Amino acid sequence: MATATAASSTPGPSAESTAESTESTVAIIGAGFAGICMAIKLLEAGIRDFVILEAGDGVGGVWRDNTYPGCACDVPSHLYSYSFERSADWSRKYGPQPEILEYIERCTDAYGLRPFLRFSALVTESRYDERSARWNLRSADGRSWRARFVVAGVGSLRVPAIPPIDGAERFAGPAFHSSRWEHDVDLRGKRVAVIGTGASAIQFVPKIAGEVERLYLFQRTAPWIMPKPDRPFRAAERTLFRRVPGLEWLYRKLLYWSKEGPAVGFVRYPALLRLAERIAKKHIRATIGDPALRAKVTPTFAMGCKRILISNDYYPALTRDNVEVVTEGVAELRERSIVTGDGCERPIDAVIYGTGFALRDFLTPMDIIGRDGRELSDEWRDGADAYLGTAVSGFPNFFMLAGPNTGLGHSSMIFMIEAHVHYVLSCIRHVLRRDLDSIEVLPEAVRAYNERIQEKMAKTVWTSGCQSWYLDDKGKNFTLWPSFTWAFWLQTRRVKRRDFCFA
Repeated sequence: MATATAASSTPGPSAESTAESTESTVAIIGAGFAGICMAIKLLEAGIRDFVILEAGDGVGGVWRDNTYPGCACDVPSHLYSYSFERSADWSRKYGPQPEILEYIERCTDAYGLRPFLRFSALVTESRYDERSARWNLRSADGRSWRARFVVAGVGSLRVPAIPPIDGAERFAGPAFHSSRWEHDVDLRGKRVAVIGTGASAIQFVPKIAGEVERLYLFQRTAPWIMPKPDRPFRAAERTLFRRVPGLEWLYRKLLYWSKEGPAVGFVRYPALLRLAERIAKKHIRATIGDPALRAKVTPTFAMGCKRILISNDYYPALTRDNVEVVTEGVAELRERSIVTGDGCERPIDAVIYGTGFALRDFLTPMDIIGRDGRELSDEWRDGADAYLGTAVSGFPNFFMLAGPNTGLGHSSMIFMIEAHVHYVLSCIRHVLRRDLDSIEVLPEAVRAYNERIQEKMAKTVWTSGCQSWYLDDKGKNFTLWPSFTWAFWLQTRRVKRRDFCFA
């Protein structure tokens, strides 16, 4: 890892000196990749009066919460890291969860962020006071903070989505979501129902299939799965990354452009993804011999319409004698069994939900109340949107990192987070340097921006007809960025004053 020097020249406040302070210039909500990046860049800009409010008991966000067997990233390690804090010591091409969490913790310590952190601070309300131009924040345990700016870096993959199932409350065995894995539950010799076949399920199913007595995998829609080009880095490779100047940087650049190229198929010419479809189908044929199982796991929608997954061991796990892929919908849970729509009852001892996250509720349980008492939940009643995924009209000095329409289906969210942080920091510095009270995006700017986003979205593969978690219940894609990541980078280089009002 590169040596961190940004915070070393001016020591940060001690934990004792900040423990009683509840007023700051900036309050950052969340200590995952986004919140930690924001904090580092505030320090580099000379802004030391900030606090990081984290609901959990440690840094890491999604990489702290998700500890299920096999948890790993589907973006190459050298790209899924900060550009300003690169590491030559990744153990393999695709980092496992413990290693990614360790990386975030190392960055936190290298930049001296511990004194700024407040753990177990689940922010439940953030209310703007127009008279003082300050935000008042309150946590679930009754603590409160006051800040000039609020930056929400809570992330979208945070609130588990658990489908309503008749009789779920009657089920007598353990039942949990993959992001809340219960490690004290011994699955050996158990009959386990896995509901969902998303990105988490294809990682943990192969890890538990060999230890359970029976695994029923309930699949609503078969995902597209590509082979995973993963392997450990050799010791010699890591040595070269450390000792040859610019080599790791060049490798990262090659990774970036190798990921950016396929975006042409996502956002411009979906027909180009047909070659990838052939590769994915070949992957199925090479690993599954049973024609009936092949048919079950072969997708019927255009590749890219839903998230493309990568795995080498998922399909082989499905061919085990103790694994059954069930495509009939779940109708009911009973005390010791699960019933499908066709009336078939299967005895089970445990339920694991691999059903993803409630993206529309990513700010839950926080009530955000802006100017004139308007609530963000009301503003988003017809769908979430924001200017550059960052600012919402009526909410002065409030910013989001990785907000609506900034998610990716092809590259690293860390790239997008860094672009966001640069933009938010530019807005904050603009206010501070001119001794202003507030900055607020104009409603017409938000409207025009999101009209352009949805116009671009209409040409993408994500509007090709499938149902996915990218879409809200009205079919609007409020999740993804409908262009190249470098295009977002360009748009966040400077603040367009004409799109904001200042006070």
